[in-house]
Amino acid sequence: MEAWKYWSPAAGFFHTSTRADEISTAPAEIEYFLRRRAKEQPMPLPVKRYPGKPLIPLPNPKVAGELPAVLLARRTWRRFSPQRVELSDLATLLGLTWGVQRWFQLPTLGRVALKTAPSGGCLHPIEVYVLARRVRGLRPGLYHYASDRHGLELLKRGATSGQISKYLAGQSWYSPAAALMLMTGVFGRTQWKYRTPRAYRTVLTETGQLCQTFCLVATWLGLAPFCSLALADSKIEKDLGLDGIQEAVLYATGIGSRPEGTEWAPDPEFRERLGRLIPALDST
Repeated sequence: MEAWKYWSPAAGFFHTSTRADEISTAPAEIEYFLRRRAKEQPMPLPVKRYPGKPLIPLPNPKVAGELPAVLLARRTWRRFSPQRVELSDLATLLGLTWGVQRWFQLPTLGRVALKTAPSGGCLHPIEVYVLARRVRGLRPGLYHYASDRHGLELLKRGATSGQISKYLAGQSWYSPAAALMLMTGVFGRTQWKYRTPRAYRTVLTETGQLCQTFCLVATWLGLAPFCSLALADSKIEKDLGLDGIQEAVLYATGIGSRPEGTEWAPDPEFRERLGRLIPALDST
């Protein structure tokens, strides 16, 4: 933990104590817990209001154009068709989300990378690894995306649906996905400049920014994106050869082909359980 000496104990404790491998993702268990929880305490409202304060109505948002259409169409998909994803689409997703777009020379730091998402100090601590399972023209395997050269470096051959479920803490509904992107944090990049534990927040925040970019690009391409924080940290890091300290897995996102004849297709079991659960929550 020498590398974490400036961020510890605050960020070091948070990072190590929130690592997990065994996370309950079983729909029946989650439904049982939420039913009990809703009886004890109502679900918090997703909005905040100030009763008695004046409300100034605003004009409706501008929704004409391709960008608003993509934003409004973004959903998390839990069901996929067996069709392969095109390599060109995977390349577009990687390039527009994590790829270096250009380089910029700073007087004191030297050359820094510019990407489509912001990064604290322009340090870009996030790396991405690709578990490619069903991509046309690409052999199944575990790859590292070389963001400066826009290419894939093969780490291990082979990829299975069970591997996706294992990495995502048993979430079997994501198993048929075509490819899984695993985002990791190389903390030394951020620790080099920022010696306060608050900088740990920037690393986590950047994964969210990158994930939304990925999901929007995937939606624009007509694919079915998803994302998850339910990760089997140690299993993933073992396969990637990471120590979980200098570089650790933080977030996962992925894609599949959309099922025929639908605009949005959550897992049927998920949809059924959600339909039974919402009345129970509303009744509280």
